[in-house]
Amino acid sequence: MAKRSHPRRGSMAFSPRKRSARHFGHVKSWPETDASEVRVQGFAGWKAGMTHVMARDMNPHSTSAGQEVRVPVTVVEVPKMRILGVRGYKQTPYGKQASGEAWTDSEKIEESFPQLTRRLQKNVNKQHDTDKHFEALLEADLCEVRLIAATQPHTITGTPSKTPEVMELGLTGGDFAAQLEYAKENLGAEFSIGEVFEEGVFVDAVGVTKGYGWQGVIKRFGGKLQSHKNSKKRRQHGNMGDFGTGYVRKTIRQGGQTGYHQRTEYNKRILSIASAEDKSITPAGGFLHYGEVNSDYVLVKGSLPGPAKRLVRFRDATRGSDKPTHPYEITYVSTASKQGV
Repeated sequence: MAKRSHPRRGSMAFSPRKRSARHFGHVKSWPETDASEVRVQGFAGWKAGMTHVMARDMNPHSTSAGQEVRVPVTVVEVPKMRILGVRGYKQTPYGKQASGEAWTDSEKIEESFPQLTRRLQKNVNKQHDTDKHFEALLEADLCEVRLIAATQPHTITGTPSKTPEVMELGLTGGDFAAQLEYAKENLGAEFSIGEVFEEGVFVDAVGVTKGYGWQGVIKRFGGKLQSHKNSKKRRQHGNMGDFGTGYVRKTIRQGGQTGYHQRTEYNKRILSIASAEDKSITPAGGFLHYGEVNSDYVLVKGSLPGPAKRLVRFRDATRGSDKPTHPYEITYVSTASKQGV
């Protein structure tokens, strides 16, 4: 039986417990907003590590109102992303299906972004008529428009990979024609996280948790150890169910893959957005298992799923709260060594 100080791990709500198909999260839906201007709804960055800041609590109803409080933050390096194309979706009896897509000129993008050939086949869109595909999208009966963007890991030193990740990002604001026009004007262009989110807003963080491989039922679900008088083993359950059923129920906790699952953490607050010129965030000796932060970065209140170097995706909050938010006035950012000295 679980203790209050050690609650039971492993909710059966997360099923099946298998490894994620990719090392970064897949965003299945984007929230609808009442924005009048077209804007992007997501971004991606690499988790560098954690530190803490001293901030003045500006909430007049807080017990620490006006005082400096210590706030744990996660540092995420967010270099600029590049827009490669746009994809339109139509509604069918079987759900949303892609109606068409338009990509930027492959020859121009290869000159300024040669690392993209590591992910996409070279000259794959050489015969692609961008204008013709945009006309087809304008005439189609669309229900949603999404951008196709790529990360640029070659601009940072925290991850050894130079292969960009291609992903969809939601678009909101205006009508579908305005969204397609926005995508057409920005094909091949770069955009930063400052153009997507503002300081103080809440976002959803989608990532893949730290993997632990195959683990037994005690570590995986927090089961109780058997008595030392048990005739078999201590680190197992008493039985696997009754004889009459004839099979093991899926609700029986067993050993298996632990970690490396996709998880979404809702309403994570962005406390600060800093540009590449501000390099004062790197602690003495660098972040453990990551190194230095030399590009744009954000400070997110609390922790985020996954280890260092893991790609984390952000999107507009889908479970926003009506409670008023109060800003934090950051007065100090810790850059003490994380090397344990």
